[in-house]
Amino acid sequence: MKEAFVAYIKELQNTITSSLEEIDGKATFREDLWERPEGGGGRTRVIENGTVFEKGGVNISEVFGKLPASMQQYFGVGDVDFFACGLSLVLHPKNPFVPTVHANWRYFEMYDQKGNIVDSWFGGGQDLTPYYLFEEDAIHFHNICKKACDAHNPEFYTAYKKKCDAYFWNTHREEARGIGGLFFDYLKKSIKMSMQDWYNFVTEVGDSFLEAYLPIVEKRKNIQYTKEHRDWQEIRRGRYVEFNLVHDKGTLFGLKTNGRIESILMSLPSHVQWRYNHHPEKGSEEEKLIEVLKSPKDWV
Repeated sequence: MKEAFVAYIKELQNTITSSLEEIDGKATFREDLWERPEGGGGRTRVIENGTVFEKGGVNISEVFGKLPASMQQYFGVGDVDFFACGLSLVLHPKNPFVPTVHANWRYFEMYDQKGNIVDSWFGGGQDLTPYYLFEEDAIHFHNICKKACDAHNPEFYTAYKKKCDAYFWNTHREEARGIGGLFFDYLKKSIKMSMQDWYNFVTEVGDSFLEAYLPIVEKRKNIQYTKEHRDWQEIRRGRYVEFNLVHDKGTLFGLKTNGRIESILMSLPSHVQWRYNHHPEKGSEEEKLIEVLKSPKDWV
């Protein structure tokens, strides 16, 4: 399973980065290959200062070895070995009317002292963070997510949409990071689902990403904007940074397992603001977004 999923994310990285370079039309991805001293490594690809994308990364990693003591406590296990692989991406567009997007698809194995697999699971998802709300964009994104889920189980979309709303929630702000999408974790073998079934589901979601996001980029990338629009985008990016540094489990796992810092923190935008006690004007488009972020909304 791990060989199959590593091959999948390598190919998916190529597909996504080539498509993003094409839509940007100017910038290309810089590639960094890195190794983890304890075992494994990855392939980081970062795009910056493009026509469409101000900063973004599409990274794959494959790490293994002894599970660090801090993560043993987190998982509630003893001295075990682990293997983890995944693709993680974040894209911060330049135009405030184009939403930021995040996606991640990953696979994890744990082994006993004899090298036998004692646990394994898939995780991942994809979610959208707009700065200005276009309801048709939210509906499109969620429809594609639902279509990928429905191909495997009609109950998946509702369940994983709720998990996404709950996970990407800035508890210290009492607001959502964005308008959600899908989030799933600990997808393990069960009576109803084999690991191959979960592989088929997770890869279907991964394959749906470009269909979910690129039409939105095409529709919004050439809208004219002002400095005031950019200021609002950068203020909202501050909330994005807060979530990633305070709450995100993926960031925590990368730091606790001696991952590559530059790859872990590539999700942080180049330009961001924190204004003291800032509130948008009553009745503005900015306030419209905030109202939607106060409680999860059903888009489809």
